[in-house]
Amino acid sequence: MGQTPSTALQVFLLVLFVLPGISYQFLRERLRGPVARESNLGERVLRAVTASILLDSLYAIVLGPPLVRAVRGEGRAGWDGVVQQPRLAGLLALVLFIAVPAAAAGCASVWQRRRLPTRYRAAPSAWDHVFRHRGSCFVRVRLKDGTWLGGWYGSRSYATSYPEPSELFLESAWRMNSDGSFADRVERTAGLYIRAADADVVELIHPPDLPGPAPATRREAPLARVDPS
Repeated sequence: MGQTPSTALQVFLLVLFVLPGISYQFLRERLRGPVARESNLGERVLRAVTASILLDSLYAIVLGPPLVRAVRGEGRAGWDGVVQQPRLAGLLALVLFIAVPAAAAGCASVWQRRRLPTRYRAAPSAWDHVFRHRGSCFVRVRLKDGTWLGGWYGSRSYATSYPEPSELFLESAWRMNSDGSFADRVERTAGLYIRAADADVVELIHPPDLPGPAPATRREAPLARVDPS
């Protein structure tokens, strides 16, 4: 097993050759969203190291002598510059290790989005996109055996997000007719759990336009004898 850094120089070199690429890779994933071909940890580490080498090379070409003087200070060796000007050292660290990689990640994401023929969203899956900012609504699900399930997705409901398996908890369950229409609310229901892996179709349905509170705060409306389709 490798040894951990034991000197200030080793720690500095580790940060210099790793942190810029890690910041770039992390922010790029946050801005653009996960990419299937980059899910492998080894490939992600390799991309981060490559980005660090590229950024460090640009730093050396553009700012090499000033950076050396800032680190060494008036002396010819050592870390006198960091000790004498800690604020300048902190500012340089923020710019070189965070700000520049963040700007590079933002530019790369914008450039890639412009090249895509369709609009790209950062949500890692359609499931996350649907339920991330989902308001209250009815949900009906057709299982693989043809059985219909349905219920109310409200403030006490929950949908899992990536990378967890797609699962859904509806705060109340409804009886369903054979054609997929809603019959009536199950008495004393405490909720309904659904696995997306067991479903063929998951459909979200807005409640009927009935007099009452605004849609954002509307409670579960009666659907008896009403086919939401």
